[in-house]
Amino acid sequence: MLVSLVIPLLNEAESLPELVAWINQVCQDNKLDYEVILIDDGSRDESWEVIRSLQKENPAVRGIQFRRNYGKAAGLHCGFSAAKGDVVITMDADLQDSPEEIPELVRMIREEKFDLVSGWKKKRYDPLGKRIPSKFFNFVARKTSRVKIHDFNCGLKAYSANVVKSIEVFGDMHRYIPVLAKRAGFTRIGEKVVQHQERKYGTSKYGWTRLFSGALDLLTIGFITRFSKKPMHFFGSMGILMMMVGLFITAWLIGAKMYAVARHIVDYREITAQPAFYLALLVVLIGVQLFLTGFLAELVSRSSHDRNKYLIEEEL
Repeated sequence: MLVSLVIPLLNEAESLPELVAWINQVCQDNKLDYEVILIDDGSRDESWEVIRSLQKENPAVRGIQFRRNYGKAAGLHCGFSAAKGDVVITMDADLQDSPEEIPELVRMIREEKFDLVSGWKKKRYDPLGKRIPSKFFNFVARKTSRVKIHDFNCGLKAYSANVVKSIEVFGDMHRYIPVLAKRAGFTRIGEKVVQHQERKYGTSKYGWTRLFSGALDLLTIGFITRFSKKPMHFFGSMGILMMMVGLFITAWLIGAKMYAVARHIVDYREITAQPAFYLALLVVLIGVQLFLTGFLAELVSRSSHDRNKYLIEEEL
């Protein structure tokens, strides 16, 4: 059985020879047939030249070069498409993910029949200012997605081939591949504590901005997971709720006015002179817009090319 290692990279020329040599040693020691797919995500250093030389020295090395920087998700998507292995392992190219974890990850996929195994960097060598936001982000992601893993950001993950061929990674959704896999019906998701190492070469390619983008992506994946096939259930429900609130306020204003007339309260203000009337009008208009948004989204969903795309496990 073949193991595919998919490794997206950006400006990692210094670490690549050591990484590939380490992978080769681990796979040979454990008698694993393997391929290494290095995806150069628009590097501006000598990364592609290093990949070329590594491929000449080792036929198991394959390379894909992007014309410009597209992001990690794009690299993983192309790597998944190119992978030929029965087990696919992703890892970062900066030597912070240890190849020594490969044999156990492969065993968990092959013998324990997990669809996906996510690494958990329980002990991290990152600054405190990076660890605390990461813990909070992972807590929110875990509670929102209901996927019980501790480290969504860990690049070291193992998949069965069926998983990577059945999901589409886009945008910055590489953090939420376990969520995408669960949505596709792959529910056997495991976790393994993995060794985290200090960066040896270069600098991190990620900053504080990924926390904000990660939060937005979490909202996106939550919506896609629950409502991609039925957007009317979300927008329509919100619209109807808003319209009911507006109608309730209007009914209350009319009732109060009728009561004032019955009691001969002459100084009671006209309905249209009260701020609540315009609030009710605004709420109703927002409700109508939400309902129409849901209706249009439903039309788009119905005309989508994958509206009847379902994953079949087995057919006799």
